Amino acid sequence: MATPAAANTVPAPPRSLRERLHDSAGALGEPRYRRYWLGSLASVGAIQMAMTGMLWLIAKDLDGSPAILGVLGGAIAVPTILVNLFGGVLADRIDRRLIMIVISGATAALMTLLAVLVVTDLVRIWHVVAIAGAQGFFMGFDGPVRSSFFPLLIERKHMMSAVALNSVMWQFSRIVTPLFAGFAIQYLGTESVFFAGAVGWIAMLMVMFTLRVPQTKSDVRRKVLQELGEGVSFIAHNRLFAIIIPLTFANMFFGMQYLQLMPLFAFRHGVEAAGMSVMFTFLGLGAITGTLIIGRRQRSKHVGRTMLGGTFLFSALIPAFAFAPTYPAALASIYLIGIFNSIFLISSMTSLQLRVPPQLRGRVMGIYTITFSLIPLGGLLGGGVAELLDERWAITISAVVLSAIVVIVFITQREVRNLSGVELERDEPEPLAPATDGARARS
Repeated sequence: MATPAAANTVPAPPRSLRERLHDSAGALGEPRYRRYWLGSLASVGAIQMAMTGMLWLIAKDLDGSPAILGVLGGAIAVPTILVNLFGGVLADRIDRRLIMIVISGATAALMTLLAVLVVTDLVRIWHVVAIAGAQGFFMGFDGPVRSSFFPLLIERKHMMSAVALNSVMWQFSRIVTPLFAGFAIQYLGTESVFFAGAVGWIAMLMVMFTLRVPQTKSDVRRKVLQELGEGVSFIAHNRLFAIIIPLTFANMFFGMQYLQLMPLFAFRHGVEAAGMSVMFTFLGLGAITGTLIIGRRQRSKHVGRTMLGGTFLFSALIPAFAFAPTYPAALASIYLIGIFNSIFLISSMTSLQLRVPPQLRGRVMGIYTITFSLIPLGGLLGGGVAELLDERWAITISAVVLSAIVVIVFITQREVRNLSGVELERDEPEPLAPATDGARARS
């Protein structure tokens, strides 16, 4: 005989096929996010194509020196870093959709201008550097705004899916876009990648015009510099952050200079733009491989050693790439470089994300995102050294500096060396040791 409670229970109505498909698709089941993701895929591809095209345009078509390749990196990095510091604050105070519309429209215009200059044979090195600097200015806003915009398009239960899809988008772009750009340059002309980049940003612009999201009001009375100071103070007074963030900066500044000098290595191995793009693609494949490897070790007790070992092997492989005797050997080296650098980057970012207080996450991780702008800035140093010696010694000398930094951190920073992933099982991170406690930092 049925109990009263059972008798009063109303069976849930059967879910429709559309509802089941919506849930199984995760964030892509949300129509607004799906449009945004496709538009972002086009614009991220445009960023990669523009960088590949600018490097080749200066190095090959305009006969630019290694130092000019470095200047190009500096032109991008300096405005991006300066704007990055305040981009997150601006994203909290102004309609994010409007900011993305301005970014997309302005960047599409810059790419079109550069393409027209190339087609009409009016382009000069200073044009490329100036346009790169303007693009760097808008990219400084792009990162913080994107990271705070997409959560407005999804239900909370799809957040993890959306984050994973954003990662897939960047990884896919790192593999496919340079390959497409290299063959387009070789067979259609350098201007083709800039026209394609403009189309990618126009696609993003059209998507943003179609999206409607609720505006969130913020307290505009907050003091911007005071908020930034709180984030800097937290990093300075917590040893793990005070070591890992500068180590990541060093990794990008000293370790990634080969990206800015890649056309010179293509020339050395006697390959054209398509061959250079294959090197970028092997680097992306290595990064994905490293992502898969470290994904299985995040709960290990030896995350710290894995992280430091990854960046040490990364720096040790750079000379192997620099002095690779053949093109296939260079491809093998760049693939391994991608693996070990990905292991370091994912381990370090995850370790920080697990331990940063939620109320400081935006400011602290905003400072961390400066990391990626240091890649082209490091190219400024690498280009100068390459001008005096050559590109092989330029990246090798910087790799030796990075190796020395990693060894010093391993020997002197026990907290970092003994970092464990077991804390993933806990709800709350353990308290962090203050940076002023020198005794606890020594072995």
